[in-house]
Amino acid sequence: MKSFIWICLMTVASQLTFAQDTMKVLAQPSSYHMMLGDIEIIAFSDGSIPLDLNKVLTNTQAGELKKLTAQNFQSLIVEASVNAYLVKTDGKLILIDAGTAELYGPTLGHLPANMIRAGYQPEQIDAVLITHIHTDHTGGLMDGARMVFPNAEIYVSKTEADYWLGDDNYKNAPARLKKYFDEARLKMLPYLKAGKIKTFTYGKELFPGILPVASPGHTPGHSFYQLSSKGEKILFWGDIMHSAAVQFADPAVTIVFDVDPVAAAQSRKKAYKDAAKQGYWIAADHISFPGIGHIRKAGNGYRWYPINYTTSGVGQ
Repeated sequence: MKSFIWICLMTVASQLTFAQDTMKVLAQPSSYHMMLGDIEIIAFSDGSIPLDLNKVLTNTQAGELKKLTAQNFQSLIVEASVNAYLVKTDGKLILIDAGTAELYGPTLGHLPANMIRAGYQPEQIDAVLITHIHTDHTGGLMDGARMVFPNAEIYVSKTEADYWLGDDNYKNAPARLKKYFDEARLKMLPYLKAGKIKTFTYGKELFPGILPVASPGHTPGHSFYQLSSKGEKILFWGDIMHSAAVQFADPAVTIVFDVDPVAAAQSRKKAYKDAAKQGYWIAADHISFPGIGHIRKAGNGYRWYPINYTTSGVGQ
């Protein structure tokens, strides 16, 4: 199964790179601000990338994708956002995920420029919390040989770091997978060699109000980050999902990028159930920018309620 998934991933990646070469990149709003209690959160866009849902989504029913995308006024080829989030708390600037840099074509890689446009220099970032080491989340750590966030410490779960950065895993990876290990190491090892990688296990806050939560499946050490302030809560979901139109309606649908699709679906169902029951905010890296909102149970699935546009930061 894993071999099949990685072959599909490689095929899809080459198709998307070709598609991007023909796309016009439009200027769009690139940051969105909200308040959680007394903490400011800023969503940043790294750009977007077209996904052919027929090719990347798995464990689907006949006709399901066409029906659900049509209900959402979408086609089967839809652009997925790549989002990152800045948390201003305890006198620190903490970034959650780091975008793509050059790895996925011209419609992506815009995180640093969009941060600067909003008044923040990458050199100001104190910490980067990585949900997982797929390079649409870690590619932006490096610009060639230059650290984009030279003053930041990089936080990632120990399980995730061991899987992607361990020498034995790298040596034993089959040839068809080496590209992905190479990219992960290209973007992470400079920080590791500089002593800037901080690994963690779960159950303890990394910073006041910021707690990592295990959510394995998409990758072995995939993590959510829970932020709490004054009785409010938001969970940064990373890659728990990729298509709001499909996977809220049917949480069992998986994607070829999942390392363990069964575990990924289990983590998603658990996350949906908890978020709907408790009513807290969620922020997801691939939901349409800014990717922030709430969910509510709807029949056998869930309904997405995106954040209301605000100039005061309140958001509801």
